[in-house]
Amino acid sequence: MTPNQPLLEMRGISKTFNATRALNNVSITVSAGETHALMGENGAGKSTLMKILSGAYTPDSGGEILLAGKRLATGDPVASRSSGVAVIYQELSLAQNLTVAQNIFLGIEPRRFGMTDRRSILQKSKPILQKLGATFAPTDQVSCLSLGERQMVEIARALAVDARIIVMDEPTTSLTSRETDKLFEIIAAIKAQGIAVIYISHRMEEIYRLADRVSVLRDGNYVGTLDRSELSADRLISMMVGRDLTSFYKKAHGGSRRGKLMLRALNVDDGVRVLDCSFDAFAGEVLGIAGLVGSGRTELARLIFGADSKLSGTIEIDGKPVAIASPRDALDTGIAYLTEDRKGLGLFLDMSIEQNINIAVIAKDAQRGGLLNFAKAKERSDEAVSRLSIRTKSASVNVGSLSGGNQQKALIARILAGKPKVVILDEPTRGVDVGAKSEIYRIIDELAASGIAVVVISSDLPEIIGISDRVLVMQEGRIAGEVCPAPTGGISQEAIMALSTGASVAA
Repeated sequence: MTPNQPLLEMRGISKTFNATRALNNVSITVSAGETHALMGENGAGKSTLMKILSGAYTPDSGGEILLAGKRLATGDPVASRSSGVAVIYQELSLAQNLTVAQNIFLGIEPRRFGMTDRRSILQKSKPILQKLGATFAPTDQVSCLSLGERQMVEIARALAVDARIIVMDEPTTSLTSRETDKLFEIIAAIKAQGIAVIYISHRMEEIYRLADRVSVLRDGNYVGTLDRSELSADRLISMMVGRDLTSFYKKAHGGSRRGKLMLRALNVDDGVRVLDCSFDAFAGEVLGIAGLVGSGRTELARLIFGADSKLSGTIEIDGKPVAIASPRDALDTGIAYLTEDRKGLGLFLDMSIEQNINIAVIAKDAQRGGLLNFAKAKERSDEAVSRLSIRTKSASVNVGSLSGGNQQKALIARILAGKPKVVILDEPTRGVDVGAKSEIYRIIDELAASGIAVVVISSDLPEIIGISDRVLVMQEGRIAGEVCPAPTGGISQEAIMALSTGASVAA
């Protein structure tokens, strides 16, 4: 490896699956000691490119991979790993029933007299874990660790084989904010050792915080690379989706479309996480709810929807008081709720798109004698696939096979099947790519334009500002205030943060 030569060069990489061109002549370079972010929509080719680097996939003929100036054998995971390439996938690949030390050296166990040398494994694990600042012991069983700690074990595995490049695929998806901060500290320490990190994420704030450079793929093609000094949301979004930021947030309906009062919550309280909250939501508007993690946003939504029991408070729909003791009551009164945990609490991943969309309403379509009307169900799901632009061959496809954005749209289709008057969307774009976000914003705008009162809870400030007509801000279980567009501009991010942190009580 000569001075100034990139640590990694991927030249002219293409990959075809049957008739589908997943990658088309992609070339990127990565330097030692840098964090190189890889961005793009789901299906852009990021994972395929990294699987070629790891040896899991063999590229089409014509391309080559150079690592420290030497050609890397492709299609050979063992060769890639022994050359210093380590990949940490979003779904961690640890053996839960083994100890930390055993996982670190799994497959590369040192041996003595033909048998695994457990003492050596333990001794070699200790300095690696100390280097990462681990607070758990090498003798701890992996099943007893938190997700953040398990991810640390994956990084330790990479360091145990002297990795020169570590690929991290959406590493913070399931981490707490504290675990995320710890991960970022580890990445900084790894970089200081001259190890390159290829970081795949949809989260802009992480890219701004970590990346030295960002390469963007779109539809299997290399779009370009930006240095840290060139990073901006509008440039990245334009590169990823092929359009500028001005068309990203959809709000064509405008505040002037506000109609009649549709939802009124009065003195809603559970005595612990939600304290005496009152607000109104109108037909035709998008009402945002912002606040720091733990401020009570989701808890308030669950109380209104009847998912949790409230201590006091009343709910009115379309000017009439309603009794809501369960989610079924809420649905019957016209309130629909999209959970923030679409996989754990929302979708039935082993069922089809059609079944997921119709599951709450198919009984209402039943014909005489209780026979289910499958023709009506198919008609409804086909219409939803078309209307919401769910990317699938047909509604009979298993919903678990869809991308995160398309899964979210399938869940939105289900709640719309009940023809609600009020829709509460909790973190509607969490874990979806930029292109899918833009489509979900379009759907939200269309819902408001159709006369539905839309309430959106989001931790993403640019998102909540971009799509909302006004924003309620929660702080420690209470509604601290409301932020509306200023006469000379939009909704103020500073005003939202001031209310969120308790620095101000008025917008």
